[in-house]
Amino acid sequence: FDLLRKHKTPRRPAPKKPSSNQKDPVGVYCRVRPLGVEDEECCIEVISNTTIQLHAPDGLKANRNGEFKETQYSFKKVFCIKTSQMELFQDVAKPLVDDLIHSKNGLLFTYGVTGSGKTFTMTGSPGQGGLLPRSLDMIFNSVGPYQAKRFVLKTDDKNGMEVQNQVDALLERQKRENQPTVVPKTPSRQRLDPEFADMINPEEACRADGVDEDSSYSVFVSYIEIYNNYIYDLLEEAPYDPIKPKWNGGGTPQRQPNQEFIPPQSKLLREDQNHNMYVAGCTEVEVKSTEEAFEVFWRGQKKRRIANTQLNRESSRSHSVFIIKLAQAPLDADGDNILQDKNQVSVSQLCLVDLAGSERTSRTRAEGNRLREAGNINQSLMTLRTCIEVLRENQMCGTNKMVPYRDSKVTHLFKNYFDGEGKVRMVVCVNPKADDYEETMLVMRFAEMTQEVEVARPVDRPICGLAAGRRQKNQAFKDELSRRLEERGGPVNTVMHQLLQNLPPLPASEITDPHDDITLPRLIEVLEKRHKIRQMMTQEYNRAADMLKSMLQELDSSLVSKENLIQDQRGQLGEKDKTLHSQKTEIDRLEKKSKMLEYKIEILQKTTNIYEDDKRTLQQELESREQRLQREQTEKRRMEQRMQGMVQDTKNKWEKECERRVCAKQLEMQNKLWVKDEKLKQLKAIVTESKTPSDLRPAPDKPQRPSRERDRVPAKRSASPSPVPTGPPVRAVHRRSHSAGGERWVDHKPSSNVELDTVMQPILGSNAIKVSAPSEKALAKCDKYMLTHQDVASDGEIQTKLIKGEVFKTRGGGQAVQFTDIETLRQELPTGPSRKRRSSEGNTAQGGDRMEGDWTDVETRCSMAVEMRAGSNLGPGYQHHGHQK
Repeated sequence: FDLLRKHKTPRRPAPKKPSSNQKDPVGVYCRVRPLGVEDEECCIEVISNTTIQLHAPDGLKANRNGEFKETQYSFKKVFCIKTSQMELFQDVAKPLVDDLIHSKNGLLFTYGVTGSGKTFTMTGSPGQGGLLPRSLDMIFNSVGPYQAKRFVLKTDDKNGMEVQNQVDALLERQKRENQPTVVPKTPSRQRLDPEFADMINPEEACRADGVDEDSSYSVFVSYIEIYNNYIYDLLEEAPYDPIKPKWNGGGTPQRQPNQEFIPPQSKLLREDQNHNMYVAGCTEVEVKSTEEAFEVFWRGQKKRRIANTQLNRESSRSHSVFIIKLAQAPLDADGDNILQDKNQVSVSQLCLVDLAGSERTSRTRAEGNRLREAGNINQSLMTLRTCIEVLRENQMCGTNKMVPYRDSKVTHLFKNYFDGEGKVRMVVCVNPKADDYEETMLVMRFAEMTQEVEVARPVDRPICGLAAGRRQKNQAFKDELSRRLEERGGPVNTVMHQLLQNLPPLPASEITDPHDDITLPRLIEVLEKRHKIRQMMTQEYNRAADMLKSMLQELDSSLVSKENLIQDQRGQLGEKDKTLHSQKTEIDRLEKKSKMLEYKIEILQKTTNIYEDDKRTLQQELESREQRLQREQTEKRRMEQRMQGMVQDTKNKWEKECERRVCAKQLEMQNKLWVKDEKLKQLKAIVTESKTPSDLRPAPDKPQRPSRERDRVPAKRSASPSPVPTGPPVRAVHRRSHSAGGERWVDHKPSSNVELDTVMQPILGSNAIKVSAPSEKALAKCDKYMLTHQDVASDGEIQTKLIKGEVFKTRGGGQAVQFTDIETLRQELPTGPSRKRRSSEGNTAQGGDRMEGDWTDVETRCSMAVEMRAGSNLGPGYQHHGHQK
């Protein structure tokens, strides 16, 4: 267990956090490139030096039904078409170069769609140098006089810096000069590439202020590209073979016959001891002038992958990163040599990133490798956008979501900058032509969101505790010494030589005779005098040393007292710092809370605006629908009035026609009945004459033929029962209702039935249970069941059915009903007076009993309810209207 514990991997320290609580937003600038064709349609308008307006082209409006509106976007500064490269550098890159010289990091990248001018903004052209060459020129104009000799400051393999003395640096310089170089060595004064000649005019040269003169500087550059999410070193060279080269002049690989091609190896990202990301094994070249840096840059630029697409003749197919690393080492106390302590070396870097443009394959018509490259470019840019969104959400809402830096090499390499290791600035390049409208709108939204991300302000590096102005004092001392030497006419010894001149000169010590007694005693005497003088000088030196020691002790005591005083003041200052820190923490908390509330208010405001727009739209729609409803109601009322008029006219017309037809039919039937009655009377008269004496036979009344005017009497239903004729009644033969028995009934009559108030009603007894819905309890108490059902007959009259059944118990303990009979009750209304005449008219008294019996027999036999029509006088107006049971 002890062995395992001994060899346990140590825990990795937590990432360092900047001590500064101050934050700065990401600086986002916008640059508009000129149109390629003058009469081409433009979709961007510069409103002011901070605002641009984006409006949809006419064709897009027609396709999208005019949904696109004019939108405005704000930036830190907007550079119009006429902006020069110098003006752009002064506002964007110069502050980052100042921070680089003062030991602070910086990140500057260009972003936009393909063909928007990103590479021109970063690199430029002859006579119009971009941000990169101007940054290099400013660095060397500022630190050029204070540069250290080559290889005095040397990079290691772990993103650190080493310090070598002058001898080791000289040996390494000689070694590098003698060994064969990777590429043919170019003299420093060789003519530059014509594409980079005269990049910057001498009048436009600028330098930084406040450069530390007590330090020595060394500039290192490296150039990488991120292609298909792999990192390649553009400055890496294979061993140079003039006979079988592996690369051609354009930087693209070529294959020799029967030779295996060695592709460039991708590099890995690693994290150093300070948790900063770097490219492991990347070539870092120390440069001493702007021209040399240009040469290194152009050597890597030739290897960068570019291709011809439908939208850009020279489209960048990879993200390029040019890293400028500035090492600053303080001088020693004499101000002559570099302090041999690598912990005192300060390293800062400026990354200039030229991102590849986002593109749509439907427009570029990419295929094969071009399609794969476009997919990887868009994926890396989407990862950058996602990281920015998560950072913004964490800062605005106070969340702690993990930022997906590792999803892309671009974001993983620069994650330290977003964590507070330097300033971040972005130049959004846009093409105002109408074809790029949709892509430009997405770029604008991303830029607007990026401005809301805040990056912690980098802290100042600690300053070396040596006295300031060491270099100037050393230079002044050297100048004074050389001046005095020139005045004395030649070189002289130092103070020690002056002291030796005060000693007595040595006599001639050559002995030629062995008996010479003068030379040695004289030499001994001179040496004793010199010894005495040396002792006196030693005593004087000791006295001066004691005096100096006492002075140093006094100074030490005073220094101790001052240190105690400083310690007390530091304690007080620490308490004040704690109080200030707590106050700053509270202020930060309140600011974060305020920002979160402002963000919520903004969201609520936007939601309110959306709801108000919806409300306004719904109100307009409601008003339009109300107006349409009113119009429809007015039209409906007009149609109802019109239809009512038409129905009334039709009704009146058909009533008259029906009345005419009914009257005609009644008259025709009355005539037929009259004829039949006449024949019957004649027949009866003949029969009667044969039985009755002629003197007793009364004179028959002449029958009157019914007329239409006399018989047109409206039929009315009589509420009173029909009169019963005298004479012996005949018992009617009809079926008696089963409900008259002695059993107990369940009278099931739904509540929707209509009470007809007819004379004939079923009698169920007083013990019947009346229900409006089936009830198991009622069935259990009764023996019979009757359901009263009503419906409308074919002639429009109400028809009542009495459905009867017997109740019996089931095996399960319940009740069941078996229906056994159905009775139908129907009520009819007579349509006109009856033309049937009684046979008793015109008969004698002898036949009166028989005729009354016949009348009674007819009523009984047919089970008819007699209704007497008013004014009929029991003549032909009698109607025998029966209700069938």
